[in-house]
Amino acid sequence: MRCTTCGEQLRDDEDRCPTCGSVAPRAPMRTGRDWGSGGPPPTRLMRCARCGYGGQGISYFSRPGHVGLLVGVSIFTYGLGGLAYWLARRNHYICPNCGENWEKARTDGRANSAYPLQRGAQREQSLPSSGMKRRVLGTAIVLFASFLIMIGFIEAEAAAIAVGSVFGAAGTGTFFWGWNALQNRRQSIQTRLQREVLQLATDRKGLLTVTEVAASLDLSLQAAEKVMDSLDDGFRVRSEITDEGVIVYHFPEVQHRDRLGPGSASA
Repeated sequence: MRCTTCGEQLRDDEDRCPTCGSVAPRAPMRTGRDWGSGGPPPTRLMRCARCGYGGQGISYFSRPGHVGLLVGVSIFTYGLGGLAYWLARRNHYICPNCGENWEKARTDGRANSAYPLQRGAQREQSLPSSGMKRRVLGTAIVLFASFLIMIGFIEAEAAAIAVGSVFGAAGTGTFFWGWNALQNRRQSIQTRLQREVLQLATDRKGLLTVTEVAASLDLSLQAAEKVMDSLDDGFRVRSEITDEGVIVYHFPEVQHRDRLGPGSASA
């Protein structure tokens, strides 16, 4: 437990904060199960068990992917499956960042400031959706459309072919909507990793290796090498192989920053 005033770590038997003297909070630690799935989310800040997001949960059907899944289930089951799905999930709350069941969240009175997140969790926050559910829904609609068109040709039913064509177009559009979301997410992740690498290069005086990047940013060697290669333009970032066979990435603007000043460009 931490002091809500200064953030000092408190023991369970302490009534006052030893640093600032504030009265120690005695609110019990609660999980989502304490308020149940049938009521509104708690007013206290909670922390997601998966991504570390600090805040409050949102309604399950606030996410477009869940709404799209509801529509898809309704189409394939003549509305009955969609109704059952809605009744089962209408009172559930999820993490607005990653979609984790909010019943697994834990109480966190100071949210992000008292419990710093790991780099991986920070990187995941506020990222665009991957569009996976849209891609799955689009594929399912296309398969259903193909089935309708096949039946239309077998039975010589122009209406079935027409309806199947409409569903096929809708499914294709939904799939590419999700595919574009996936590309946007990958680009966003790449941009964030590049920003972290640049900050790391500043801390390391303009010299980095793939191993250092992987260890510092919690990445695999393959992912770290991919990020470094994306930065290597031979000008602002360039790679060299040492006599020992180690690939070292140089950041000249960082290395020579102390010597740069007004008028240096024209000298």
